[in-house]
Amino acid sequence: MTAADARGSRASGTGDTANPLEALSLDQLRRRRSMKWRTHPADVLPLWVAEMDVPLAPPVADALREAIDMGDTGYPAGTEFAESLAGFASRRWNWEGVAIDRAAVIPDVMMGAVQVLRLITDPGDPVVVNSPVYAPFYAFLTHDDRRIVEAPLGDDLRIDPAGLEETFRRIREQSGKGKIAYLLSNPHNPTGTVHTFEELAAVAESARRYGVRVVADEIHAPLVLAGAQFTPYLSVPGSEDAFSLMSATKGWNLAGIKAALALAGPEAAGDLHRMPEEVHHGASFLGVVAHTAAYHHGDKWLDVLLAGLDANRNLLGELVAEHLPGIGYAGPEGTYLAWLDCRSLGLASEEGSTDLAVVTDLAGPAKLFLEQARVAVSSGHIFGTGGAGHVRLNFATSRSVLTEAVTRMGRAAALHTR
Repeated sequence: MTAADARGSRASGTGDTANPLEALSLDQLRRRRSMKWRTHPADVLPLWVAEMDVPLAPPVADALREAIDMGDTGYPAGTEFAESLAGFASRRWNWEGVAIDRAAVIPDVMMGAVQVLRLITDPGDPVVVNSPVYAPFYAFLTHDDRRIVEAPLGDDLRIDPAGLEETFRRIREQSGKGKIAYLLSNPHNPTGTVHTFEELAAVAESARRYGVRVVADEIHAPLVLAGAQFTPYLSVPGSEDAFSLMSATKGWNLAGIKAALALAGPEAAGDLHRMPEEVHHGASFLGVVAHTAAYHHGDKWLDVLLAGLDANRNLLGELVAEHLPGIGYAGPEGTYLAWLDCRSLGLASEEGSTDLAVVTDLAGPAKLFLEQARVAVSSGHIFGTGGAGHVRLNFATSRSVLTEAVTRMGRAAALHTR
């Protein structure tokens, strides 16, 4: 395919429309050299870290080939990346709120969160999180000398508005006029909860009342499944002094090709402009190329992927009911991550570290499933309070791998409880 042909293919949205989750065999996947496939021995089915078992979307692959064929591997420039996100947000979420002059290229979402929090808080200041939540929140914030305060999710795995407001109130009383931030996961990792407009509006109201600055990690925003609707945090009233961090990383499986965008509400623009210049140079040029192509031309591929993920979500529910009948499973509304309540197995889940270096720490059911079933899932304790006795399972794989994995897990659970 010539460069011109590639551009035409991307512009028209043509390309392979088969379910990308079924495109690669297990033998092909085992030849990968990424963390997912190299952390454990070859007999382990890895359903832990957030990588999908898919080939690159054709528009992304074409854009990368075109850049490489031209030797176009220099430094990122221009605003096309932000413009591509603005177009995607308009098409997918009916949101016209991506302001190019309030968008900044950053290395990735988690580093962007750290950099934004450095702009609006000081060492020792509190940062609120909704536990159980993405484990690196704990690691990165602790390493950057911020004080984590948990406002646990409710029993329904949704934000508890009253509990969150009480946390904000208590911290404000303790901090006086000090700085407070809230790091929001939207959609929520690891539960797959997609926060509603009403929930986020309540968050914004409480945050404004108590002078809390909100930073929304919205990396999973493209991955909202049938029955739910993504609401950008910056689209709700009261979010004018907040930030959003967005990336094509999860939607198109681009974790190894780093790039992301930090978006500021109108009252936060001055803070964003204080971000050190060197931060913007941390993104890979090829990352910007790939993410821009995904946002510009990846809708059709994403739609097919979402249909495959929806089917896998339903299949997982059937498999859990059949092979793990004592395990709690509420189908996620977004992401490709399932949060399984394994407390019925009666396994003591010792407190483990939430340090980034040991997010592969295993306790309780995750340890059982790895050792006895040869299936790697993420141990719930690393996600903070409320995570013990749970596991996070990545279902972005083929139906055959998912079926084999849960079948193995069921046998291990049955032997344990016999």
